[in-house]
Amino acid sequence: MKTTTLLSTSLLLSLVVLPGVGWGQAQAPAASPAPAPVPAVQPPAEAAAPALPALAWEPPPLQPFSATYQAFYKGKEAGDASMQVTHTGGNQWRVDMQVVGRRGFASVLGLNIEQSTVFEERAGAYAPLSQSTVRKGLFLGKKAVGTYNWQAGTAQWSGDVEKKRAQPIPLQPGDQSALLINLAIMRDARPGATMHYRYVDMGKVRQHDYQAAPQTENVEVGDLSYNALRVYRTNGGNNETILWPTEFPPRCASCNAKTAKTASICA
Repeated sequence: MKTTTLLSTSLLLSLVVLPGVGWGQAQAPAASPAPAPVPAVQPPAEAAAPALPALAWEPPPLQPFSATYQAFYKGKEAGDASMQVTHTGGNQWRVDMQVVGRRGFASVLGLNIEQSTVFEERAGAYAPLSQSTVRKGLFLGKKAVGTYNWQAGTAQWSGDVEKKRAQPIPLQPGDQSALLINLAIMRDARPGATMHYRYVDMGKVRQHDYQAAPQTENVEVGDLSYNALRVYRTNGGNNETILWPTEFPPRCASCNAKTAKTASICA
């Protein structure tokens, strides 16, 4: 278990429970063929391989939820994390993430990272309105706030950011904050799908491309086992990110490696 660029932190998370609709299995009824003559003596037919049921996909509705995590640093448990999605009224929502260091080096630093994004749901799409990041701890007291001004067509950050990161960024339809990419993948993932998101956060712009596996596979998390779909980032270089949306009961596990070494988180 290692780091995630989606959360803009070097800590890893191990498990999260998200609400949502998973994969339903459906098959279209076959049309009845016209009857054919049957020979008096019919040789035994070879058993046909069973057909796999088609995978039906409905985007899961956005729902409020809260989840808790274990946080890992370099493979060792470092603390706790939590994620919460709140409906604040109308079509406006808020997603919050907090990571608190309680063991090892993270505990010595008193590490506490808080991120949040206020956003609107617009015809199933997520449009960020504001974003904030607060880092607390020894030598780590920093805060940055960003505003996505869709009317003006720009996003801009202030606070503890580099000068070049404080310049206005031209917005494009579909731009997402780091936290919103997590929610968007949960909404869009389906077998064989490709997903493309433009990351605009903390004064940075990045293209995030993801590919879903053609079929689900069994994934074990602790004592539990889920039929999950592997979704991985295809353009992250050494920052390998893997997410595991699952069918009923709905869950999500994801992983990210900041180096070429194997690593994972849940988000």
